[in-house]
Order: sequence, then structure tokens, then C-alpha cells
Amino acid sequence: MKVLLVNGSPHKNGCTHTALGLVADVLHEEGIETEEFWIGIKPIGGCIACHQCDKRHDCVFDDAVNVFRKKALEADGFLFGSPVHYAALAGNMKTFLDRAFYSEARGNGNKAFYLKPAAAVISARRAGTTAAFDEMNKYFAIQEMPIVSSRYWNQVHGTTAEEVLKDKEGVWTLHVLGRNMAYLLKAMELAKKANLAQPKKEPAAFMNFIHGEEA
Repeated sequence: MKVLLVNGSPHKNGCTHTALGLVADVLHEEGIETEEFWIGIKPIGGCIACHQCDKRHDCVFDDAVNVFRKKALEADGFLFGSPVHYAALAGNMKTFLDRAFYSEARGNGNKAFYLKPAAAVISARRAGTTAAFDEMNKYFAIQEMPIVSSRYWNQVHGTTAEEVLKDKEGVWTLHVLGRNMAYLLKAMELAKKANLAQPKKEPAAFMNFIHGEEA
């Protein structure tokens, strides 16, 4: 089993990397492999709703998003980490998630994410963590991904990697998160070996909120 760690910070080895590493340490203890994917510092443009992913099966902008989606197909679970910028996700991480999740749903039938456990890990100097945490979880919820929780919201505080490690409650929270994710992954592996069928697919129904009689 393998968990893909997505580092959405502009600092490759900073606080977000350290936070993801705290979860990874526990996953390794539990016999689960991890790989960290850094989205990098090149600007990642937002989705332009061109719907080319319907035909191409990847995003029309060939950057970190498409590289990640190929790796995501082989992963069994995900950790998405981001620093807090203005009480929200980092800008590059937000546009990365928009395009990764949208193009995967439209162009690949959500194969990379469907029923795969996911968790958000948020790093901040002081505030804005819960707003960013809520923002991140919405991506998982709309793609039918089991959201892994801990005994507190998955967040750490500090301005340096060294300070993050001094956040005793944050370290504890992420260790608990690692145990819970390992348990869920192992439970799902047992379900697969027992040939437990996945949930029956419901037919899609889409609408807006404009009602009226047809002309």
C-alpha cells in the first residue's frame, strides 16, 4: 500500500514538508509506503473551464497537475498539505487542486480518487488553519473519498520546521492521523481480499436552481 503526500508549499523542505513527514513516519511504522510530490514554485494557472479534459483525459495545461494525476492512479491514499496564506490555502495549491480534481473527474471518471482515503494537513504561523482545512476537505468530499480524521483538526503551528516539531499537540494530532489512515487502508485491503463489492453507482442528476415551465 502506498500513500501519496502532496506538498503544496513554495518551500520544498519547510513546515508543510515537516508536517507531512510526521504522518509519514507513522505510516512507515505501520508498513505503508509513502512518496512525497512537491507541486513546485512555477505558477500554476487556474482552470479555464475549456472542457478539453473530456476529450484528452488530462489537463490542457501540461504541468505539475498532469504529472501528479499519473502518480495518483497508483496511490492507495493521499495526504494533501498546504501552508496558510491569508486564512486560505496557498494560491498555487488552490489552483493545483481545482485542475487536478476537475480534470480527473471529467477526463478519467475519477479513477485516481474514488473511495481512496484522503486527509488535509495544514501548516500556519498562527491563524487561518481551520478555514484552510475546511477548504481542502471539500475536494475530497465531492470525489467520494473517505476523509481521515484525527483527535483534532490536522494542523501544526510554527514559522520554521524546528518550531513545528515543538508543537507537541500538533505532532500528536498528526501521529494519530497516521494511525487512523493506516487502519483504514488496512481495513479496505481486507475488504478487497474478501471480495466485498464497492457501493452501487447511483445515476447522476444535475440541475441548477432556476425553475420554470419549458417553452
